[in-house]
Amino acid sequence: MSIQATDETGTPVASVDAITFRPVTPEQLGNGRDTDGLYRIDWKPLALSDSEPPVPGRHVVLDTAEPSALHELAQAEEGTAVPDVVIARFIPEAGAARTSADTARAATTRALALVRGWLADERFVESRLVVVTRNAVAVGAGEDVVDLAHAPVWGLMRSVQREHPDRVWLVDLDEADELPLPLLLAGVTGGVEPQVAVRDGVALAPRLVPRSGGVAPAAGLMGGVSGTALITGGTGTLGALLARHLVTVHGVRHLVLTSRRGEQAPGARELRDELAGSGAEVSVVACDAADRQALEEVLAAIPAAYPLKAVVHAAGVLDDGVVTGLTDEQMDAVLRPKIDAAVNLHELTRHLDLSAFVLFSGAASTFGSAGQGHYAAANAFLEALAAHRAADGLPATALGWGFWEQRSGMTGHLDEVAMRRIARLGLAEMPSTEGLRLFDAALGTGDTFLLPLRLDPADLRRQAFEGTLPSIVRELVHKPADRATGVADGSRPIDQAPPASLPERLIGLTKDEGRTLLLELVCSQAADVLGHTLSTAVKPYQPFKELGFDSLSAVELRNRLSRAAAMRLPATLAFDYPTPGALADHLLSELLPGEEQLEKELLGDVDQLDIALSEMLQATDARVRVLERIRHLVEKYDEESAAAAEAAHSADRFAEASDDELFDFLDNKV
Repeated sequence: MSIQATDETGTPVASVDAITFRPVTPEQLGNGRDTDGLYRIDWKPLALSDSEPPVPGRHVVLDTAEPSALHELAQAEEGTAVPDVVIARFIPEAGAARTSADTARAATTRALALVRGWLADERFVESRLVVVTRNAVAVGAGEDVVDLAHAPVWGLMRSVQREHPDRVWLVDLDEADELPLPLLLAGVTGGVEPQVAVRDGVALAPRLVPRSGGVAPAAGLMGGVSGTALITGGTGTLGALLARHLVTVHGVRHLVLTSRRGEQAPGARELRDELAGSGAEVSVVACDAADRQALEEVLAAIPAAYPLKAVVHAAGVLDDGVVTGLTDEQMDAVLRPKIDAAVNLHELTRHLDLSAFVLFSGAASTFGSAGQGHYAAANAFLEALAAHRAADGLPATALGWGFWEQRSGMTGHLDEVAMRRIARLGLAEMPSTEGLRLFDAALGTGDTFLLPLRLDPADLRRQAFEGTLPSIVRELVHKPADRATGVADGSRPIDQAPPASLPERLIGLTKDEGRTLLLELVCSQAADVLGHTLSTAVKPYQPFKELGFDSLSAVELRNRLSRAAAMRLPATLAFDYPTPGALADHLLSELLPGEEQLEKELLGDVDQLDIALSEMLQATDARVRVLERIRHLVEKYDEESAAAAEAAHSADRFAEASDDELFDFLDNKV
């Protein structure tokens, strides 16, 4: 084998004449593969300035995170500029319940109402919302999540950050810290990090990193022949896969599979008979694990001869929708099967001698998946509960799964557009065999929270190039050194100009040329969102709704155009301007304003200059020279205006002149 490598211009950069491989044993290959596909979260210190820069603009701290507090703030600021930063504290009062499912659901519903109001109120469009919690996320190994009630707020807000970039920031404090306003607000709202935790006065940011190191055998953890394993959602696609795996690989001989429909669920009886044929005794029970009494009855029915040894909470419900359209009913419907059931399982089994307590979470809570704010919130609670159990010496493993290749009841409805949206997150489909391998590997690590994922490096690199890569996955993108400049951090070489922004590309264009450019942009971006390879698939005057746009597609298109235009656009953009042509016209009016708008902006700049000069010239020796310079500028532009007026007058005279007058003028010039 030989290799010849060139850059994009065809210039040779490397050549390899031959490659020789050393002998490798199957065992060596296996050891390197055990944790391949498992990731963990590292919280790394931020390099913020120790000089404590001033808070950027005016800030206000809401005494309560109640939605009414935001309305009262807006009313109080009526007629004045709204604060640059609004801090909403989601911190429980002393003595308040921190672990109950009811409290967690109430806090998350309150957070949803707050953020809906925040995004809907145009008065706050240029402001930034900083959501502050205390001990609602686990940072280090063994750290307890004291405030489980507000853990789901982090999952919800991560999805908000994905749907509405640069509108919401997250900060988690420990018991010893208060909010260090000057340092953190300058760093967090200055765009350094969207999510920060403070521990012992140090600001930390989350990073997704591969989980390396060996693993212990997972055999025996799931009950084996002498114990019982319980799987919630056991008749669903993933539950059934796991049930077969526990029987055939882990040797489990006693299984309890719960679901809302029990044996009436599609394929439930066939699954029971199949597992029985493999030598397992299986009970398929209709039980909503969120119903504490019903779950108690199921647990009480497990025979003492085969005590409960392992719990896998795999139940869940999806009801996708953008955060601005989520209802309290949707929130409750998604949170209850995850949160209430998890709390019931935790409390009803904590006195038992369990060897495994596994919670099926999802990568949505870590990545912040658009359209899944409530699902991300529910999963964030499961991850926090695992940390809480581990700190209490109880077995706990939370798994933030990526996207399984085999469709389940929650993912079977996804169409091609939705699948492309998931792929653009950098998540690739994971075969079932790989998922089950990672399940075993995760249990063998002993870690409390891991993410079994199949990532697409090419898509992550694309996001890095576009500037859309989430900060949490920065360390996963390889950034080779630039051979011409020696740049090693993956940034653009200093001799290479950045791509021109949309406003820059419009400079010097006529209105018609600008509209053509913008229409091409809107059509190409809309086509890409919908998964079309050619922009011609999107017609300029075809309504977005007819093209196949839904609320999630509309949000993605808005975010793409916002980045291109370097301006904040409303989430309702595709609905306010329902065709690509109408949207292009709107962007044209915003980016190429008419003469009245230009005059207004120029006069505003002059007013700002007037204010600045009145402050700076009061005590300076340069006052005379500065004022003289201003007079010269006024004379210069007066002369240019006079010349322009004379030219215009001459043009008018020529336009009105007769043929004889024009010939006389030419004769005199000659």
